[in-house]
Amino acid sequence: MQHSAANYRTVLFDLDGTLTDPVEGITRSIQYTLEKFGKPVPPQTLLNSWIGPDLVGSFMTYFQTQDEALGKQAVAIFRERFGTIGLFENKVYPGIPELLAALQAAGCKLLLATGKPTVYAEQILTHFELRPYFTLVGGTFLDGRLTTNKGELLGTLLPQLSAEERAACVMVGDREHDVYGAKAHGIPSIAVTYGYGSAEELAACEPTFTATSVAELRTLLLRGLA
Repeated sequence: MQHSAANYRTVLFDLDGTLTDPVEGITRSIQYTLEKFGKPVPPQTLLNSWIGPDLVGSFMTYFQTQDEALGKQAVAIFRERFGTIGLFENKVYPGIPELLAALQAAGCKLLLATGKPTVYAEQILTHFELRPYFTLVGGTFLDGRLTTNKGELLGTLLPQLSAEERAACVMVGDREHDVYGAKAHGIPSIAVTYGYGSAEELAACEPTFTATSVAELRTLLLRGLA
């Protein structure tokens, strides 16, 4: 089925790499963690690739271990810094506040679907004055009750929508797990290439649409809604 962006009146947004650029806060907090473990800090390009996926798995891969407890210990140390400093070392992508305002004015329902703990996501949205645009904020729990799997996360948000809202929704994100999460629930997706997913990664997961800039994303989402 060919989807039309003009039909999307419910928009699920990822946070990191989609609405905001969290590179400084996340990578500095990863560096803090690795230094606590006495591990060398990898190149910035590798650190950047950790933005989006499950951090427990990323730390386990870097430590070359199957010990999940060690990965969770690393995330706990990461949060020592991120939870107080790192979450505010963040920048809203230019044009995002205007896009959210325009979507809201056009009658769209906006939801946040992030692998970040909800408590952090709420603080970030409030700090950058984006919270009023969102009807629902869906994230994970600090105690690990909900994983960062985007399909699982969407499974907690979509049942809160009416059948009409669900039929007109789209997932917007910058990594393959955003696209695959949407596909798991049979909903279309828009992959943004200005975030942290490589062109190869995003092409391989075959999103419904691709936006190379916030301006292009705006065109896709607002087409026909004015």
